[in-house]
Amino acid sequence: MNQITESVQAHLLLADGTLFVGKSFGAAGTAGGELCFNTGMTGYQEVFTDPSYTGQVLIMNNAYIGNYGVKATDVESGGVKINAVIAKNVSNRYSRMVAEDSLGNYLKANNVVAIHGVDTRALVQHVRNRGAMNCIVSTEISDPDQLKEALARVPDMAGLELSSIVSAKAPYEVGDTNARRRIAVLDFGVKRNILKCLSDRDAYLKVFPARTSAAELEAFQPDGFFLSNGPGDPASMDYAVQTVRSLLATGKPLFGICLGHQLLARANNVPTYKMHHGHRGLNHPVLNLRTGKAETTTQNHGFAVDHEAVKNHPELELTHVNLNDGTVEGLRMKGRPAFSVQYHPESTPGPHDSRYLFDEFFALFQ
Repeated sequence: MNQITESVQAHLLLADGTLFVGKSFGAAGTAGGELCFNTGMTGYQEVFTDPSYTGQVLIMNNAYIGNYGVKATDVESGGVKINAVIAKNVSNRYSRMVAEDSLGNYLKANNVVAIHGVDTRALVQHVRNRGAMNCIVSTEISDPDQLKEALARVPDMAGLELSSIVSAKAPYEVGDTNARRRIAVLDFGVKRNILKCLSDRDAYLKVFPARTSAAELEAFQPDGFFLSNGPGDPASMDYAVQTVRSLLATGKPLFGICLGHQLLARANNVPTYKMHHGHRGLNHPVLNLRTGKAETTTQNHGFAVDHEAVKNHPELELTHVNLNDGTVEGLRMKGRPAFSVQYHPESTPGPHDSRYLFDEFFALFQ
């Protein structure tokens, strides 16, 4: 395996003053955001293009990335959404015959700053101990004081509304107009494979921008509604909470994933909170309380729904919990055809343990 050998130095400064020095393998420049880590061994291109990562600097915890290259179809949106990448080892050579380019070239083409040669295991442990924090990555600045000045300009994720930035700018349609079901998708940063999982089940979708009114969604005459994933703090999205309440009042089926899950909770006056360091990876264990079965899940979220508030809510049922820390992974409304999960049942490249949730959504139309 041929490791990248570029000699351009790069610096990583954390908000607590911790400084790492490595080498550049992406675009030249300076980029900052909230530091987070992903534990997945595969799927880096899908991760980098997930709109839910908007505003973040991502540590890839696997020892090597880039070894299977990149391919145009392995994306979840129209472009790379992360602000910067941190890796330990990167390979320019890739073994997948259908790959079209190296990861380094892909990041350069998408103007993404990246640093490798960092002890990512130690860095991840640091984040787990100290919590998520802002950071800055630069190939231009080496002076610590100048790095601190650049870092001071990076906004905090708490209170940040990002969905209206990454959402579609105008409605668009997906699927066969003659499909059995019509679903209005409220796009807070929707992933392409979510749309595929819905349309593959004989559904015609119309995807609407984040700030679309309930009246406009209803004008599509849908059979049901879907609330997508997305970035940012759900506590900053009162506009969406009001829309969700109006959609619930129609009595039509509603399904939410990730941010959509948090917005359904807030529409029921259940608070959300910023997590210590979030859940991101392909291997998070979740218990389905309705069946007693465990699922291996893909996750990407830095905010969570208040557990006690769900348990004590007279109109909500807690359906899924995280087996690592007991956080809320799913809820269902009592007496209404509405439910949501915090994790990603549509996950690519996998696992596929939770695809049944799309079938449960469509069963509500019967």
